[in-house]
Amino acid sequence: MVDRIQRYADLAVRIGANVGQGQLVEVRANIEHAELARATVAAAYRAGARYVQLNYSDDVARRTMIDLAPDEALSWSSPALLSFLEALEAEQGASINIVGDPDPNLFVGADQARLGRARPSDYRRLWLRLVAQRRVNWTIVACPTPGWARQIFGEPDLERLWQLVERCVRLDESDPVAAWEAHLERLGDMASLLNERAFDSLRYRGPGTDLMVGLMPSSRWHGGPSETSFGRRHVANMPTEEVFTAPDRRRAEGRIRSTRPLALNGSLVEGLELEFRQGRVVEVKADRGAGIVEAQLGIDPGAASLGEVALVDSRSRVGATGVTYFNTLYDENATSHIAFGAGFAFTVADPDEREEGVSRSAVHTDFMVGGPEVEIDGLTGTGQVIPILRDDVFQLS
Repeated sequence: MVDRIQRYADLAVRIGANVGQGQLVEVRANIEHAELARATVAAAYRAGARYVQLNYSDDVARRTMIDLAPDEALSWSSPALLSFLEALEAEQGASINIVGDPDPNLFVGADQARLGRARPSDYRRLWLRLVAQRRVNWTIVACPTPGWARQIFGEPDLERLWQLVERCVRLDESDPVAAWEAHLERLGDMASLLNERAFDSLRYRGPGTDLMVGLMPSSRWHGGPSETSFGRRHVANMPTEEVFTAPDRRRAEGRIRSTRPLALNGSLVEGLELEFRQGRVVEVKADRGAGIVEAQLGIDPGAASLGEVALVDSRSRVGATGVTYFNTLYDENATSHIAFGAGFAFTVADPDEREEGVSRSAVHTDFMVGGPEVEIDGLTGTGQVIPILRDDVFQLS
């Protein structure tokens, strides 16, 4: 187990965040992730970090806040954490976020509206700006926990979950670095094929779904490694199986239904359906958890617009496991997804289009909309319809 955790921490630091000599680094984790967090701190120092700030969160304390704190506390941001993010930006630092739900039942019975608003808005807004402007090299990795394993398998089979995680992040390979390089190249090739087509819009069709999403003329698809504004390469999500871009926030029409449950703010949203008119969500339905989504959509004006469209095909290692992970990092890399809220400005080349068309928000919530039953087409400016995904198989070549 120790060797596994050290290898995973090294992968997160060297391939994921790509921590450099002399960098200021933050590591974010739940207290239940302490073993991996400590190994990540050590790996960051071995990679040359000048200082590593380890910030723990505690979901039990967060549930207490949701139940008992005054309303204004739900969205309050700690000045100390804001100052540290500002320091990361000023010093061109790195960030590693460790996720993985320690207790999936902890927020059962919480007030949905308060749960949906329970996120530090100023902190999230600043963090999303740093991401959009590529001001830090960062990555997200997931840490298996017995609670997360129980949610997936019905029993706390931690070893089984670790084996799946190792498979998805290519730690099962004899040379994980070489395996990652080949994989990132494939994603880059997919993005290039989409960029060559210069689609005007995307159309999603499937059970409960018929949605048109407009793109901007200078929208560019990205996949594989990211690069900061100061030229440092990193892999933002580990695993990553997607190619993505920012749509035109003003151009979404129709209805879309999620194809997997969405773990959101410690609760579960199932059967989510959103209806869009003139680029904004006008109706929310769900079999479970609609109130949480509605609360998020009301956080600020940009929350109700689309910020991201992302495509994932059947070659995804995460999707090939056949498992629903109840964890957005993993489920969004199992199948195609979209996000409401903030968009990634760096995916739009034209400054005017970026200013007018990219959504800005303290929210960025991905939910899964792909699968064999969902067809995704690209439409050209002349109205030609070109299949992109059929039965989860990428059609462009």
